[in-house]
Parts: sequence; structure tokens; C-alpha cells
Amino acid sequence: MNIQSMSVSMEKYVMPLANKLGNEIHLRAIRDAFMSLLPITFTGGIAAVLSSAPSVDAAGTGITLAWARFVESNSMIFSWINALTLGAMSLYICIGIIHFLCKSRKIESFLPILLGVCGFLMLIVEPMSLGWDGKMAELSYMDGKGLIPAMFISILTADLYCYMRKRDFGKISLPDTVPASLSDVFASIVPGAVLMVIYIALYAIMNKAGTTLPKLIYNAISPSLTAADSVGFTIIITLMVHIFWFFGIHDAALSGVLAPIRDGNLSINAAAHAAGQALPSIFTTPFWVYFVVIGGCGSVLALTALLCFSKSKQLKTIGRLGIVPAFFNISEPVIFGLPLMLNPVFFVPFLLTSVINGTAAYLTMQVGLIGKSFAMLSWQMPSVIGAFFSTMDWKAPLLILVLIVVDGLVYFPFFKIYEKNLVKLESGEEDI
Repeated sequence: MNIQSMSVSMEKYVMPLANKLGNEIHLRAIRDAFMSLLPITFTGGIAAVLSSAPSVDAAGTGITLAWARFVESNSMIFSWINALTLGAMSLYICIGIIHFLCKSRKIESFLPILLGVCGFLMLIVEPMSLGWDGKMAELSYMDGKGLIPAMFISILTADLYCYMRKRDFGKISLPDTVPASLSDVFASIVPGAVLMVIYIALYAIMNKAGTTLPKLIYNAISPSLTAADSVGFTIIITLMVHIFWFFGIHDAALSGVLAPIRDGNLSINAAAHAAGQALPSIFTTPFWVYFVVIGGCGSVLALTALLCFSKSKQLKTIGRLGIVPAFFNISEPVIFGLPLMLNPVFFVPFLLTSVINGTAAYLTMQVGLIGKSFAMLSWQMPSVIGAFFSTMDWKAPLLILVLIVVDGLVYFPFFKIYEKNLVKLESGEEDI
């Protein structure tokens, strides 16, 4: 099967599915909620990096020891920042999903968000002591471990609330002279009461069963989560994303599915790091951004360096225009300018480079040669810098440099084939 027939098949069978996934209201709300979380995850990532000072007992002088002592004397502050940023990711995702679902249905989101937060706290947070002199609760499942129940609560809340409001279910009518804001509150009393009864019933069932909703879900799906954090899953997802990109389908179509896995694992790792425990997960958002797609999808940073020294004027121009964006993990100028999309010459390296990167990075982290990631600073941070700050391991940038060289070696023969054809075309035009 040639590239043209594959492209026709993709447009006929895969493109409609990708469009449905990208436009499906719940997946779109999940995607937008995770994207909106960037200021909070950025702050949590900065705090995690700052708190990763060497031990004061370690050999060192000056700045190193001052940094370590500063972290030690402010450990509670850093722990609290972590608990309220990456450690509370599920709560913010719950709020975001409700907001975007209501927004897409043109329903005011404030009241359903209040109801959703109440349901979240009732079902995700486990009360330990509720005395008059003080209250204690277990907050462990507010991080990435609570993402799935948080998405369940948010979708249930938004869908049921919007369904009842649009059908005026239990609406209490007030005179026209009553302010619109007050009328809206009264119209929400019955839908709100229905949702509260559902939350209370679920909590009562879980309480009598001696468990909580996140514990029940987490224990049930833990084998699937383990399988999702594996080298095989990394390879499959990397191939799928890049096949989509090759045929012009943006990976945003898959982000509604991938974001909960990547960001959930990141939140769990951040909590483990703050607690001084071993990091359990490898497949996180910074792992994907800094280690798998070096230079953006297609791992094009190495290719842009090759293009800058091309004998072809066209390729050299594209390389010079694309190398700076690629350094900041933006690959679109090269994907669409070279182009890599639907270009049969580059089909194999476009898929292969990121698969090699992901496999090598995963295995080196799995055996302990490179530290696992626990902080996400920015999608546009260069991989060689982001790899260090996301792991605080000096060997991580060295791995990135090695992978860039490997990516260049993979791209090189295909680049030379493409360059040869373009040089011939350009020399022919000059002769004319």
C-alpha cells in the first residue's frame, strides 16, 4: 500500500473518528480542563524543583549548603505548596470539567461547580476525625490518584444539572420583579437537591462498605494503570500520535484520553517526591515533552540542524526558520514547511525517532540510570533544560544530547535522499 492510498484510507476511516474524538463534548472538556491547569502545575513544578536541594549532610559549600538549609527550614511551606498545586489536581480538574461542559451547553457554571466541589469533598476526601475541637481528613486522593473519580463526579454533576435545568425540572417560578440572579438560584434548588441526594447516597454506601469511591475505583483499575505505565504502552501511544500527525491529524484528538494518564502520574510522582518516597511512575507529561518528542512531534530538532547545512536552498531556509521553534518543542514549521506530513520519504524516521527516544528514556529510568520526572515547568522549555529540572538528575540532559545525535543519524539517510531530489530541481530551474 503506497502513501497515497494510505492517505485516502485515513481520510475515509480514521479522520472521521479523530474528529469525533476531538469534538466529543466530554473529551473536549477534559482536554480544556487539563490545559487550563498550566499556571497551577507550573507553580507546583517550580516549588518541586526548588525543594530538591541536596542534603545538608552532603559534601558541598556556599550556594549548595545555603540552598539545602533554606529548603530544610521551609519544608512545611514547600509541602503545603505541593499539596495545593499538584497534590490537589483532581479538585481543579473536577471544577474545570464542570465549567467547560456547562459553557458548551450555555448554562451558567457557578452553581453546578459549587455542587460538584461539595460532591468531590464528600466522596474523595476521607474524614478521619470530626470533633468540635478540630477536624482531620485524609487528602491523599486529591492528587492524580483521584482523577478518575473526579472526572466521574464532574461529568455526572454537569450532565445531570444541565439536563434538569434545560427541562425546567422542579423549577420554582418567581415573579418577573425578582432579580434574575435570585430566580436562577431558586430554579436550581431541585436539581441541586437531586445531586446532593446522589452524593450522600454514594457516600453512605461507601462508608458502610468500609471504603471510599477513589479507593474502590483505584483498586479495580490498578492493573490497567500499571499496563499504561510500561514501555509497550509508550511505544504504541508514540506510534499512534505520530501516525495521526503524519496524516495531518493533530494529537489534540488524543489529549482527552492521554492527559489524565500523563498528568495523573505526574501528580502521584510529585506527591511521592515531596514525601521523600520512591517515584512510582515513568510515563508522565514531562517524560513525554522532554524525553520522547525532542523538538516537538517527530523529534525534529535533530532534523532542523541537518537542514541548516543542506545543499538545497529551500531546505536550508526551512532549517533556519524551524530550528529555533524546534528548540522550544514547536515542530509545526517543519512538519508543514518541509513538509513532513504526507511525505513518503520521511515516513519511517518521523515515526522511528520518537519511538527510539521513548524506549531508551523509559528503559534508562526503569533500571535507575536516570531519575524519574516529578515536575512539569513548561511545554516550550527546551528538552535539554526541561529534562534536568523535571528530574533534578544531571545525567538526564546527557541522555537528551545522545538522543538528539541518534535522531540525527536516523534522519540523515532520508534527509540526503530528499535533499538530492531538491538539489536537482533547483539546479534545473537555474539552468532555465
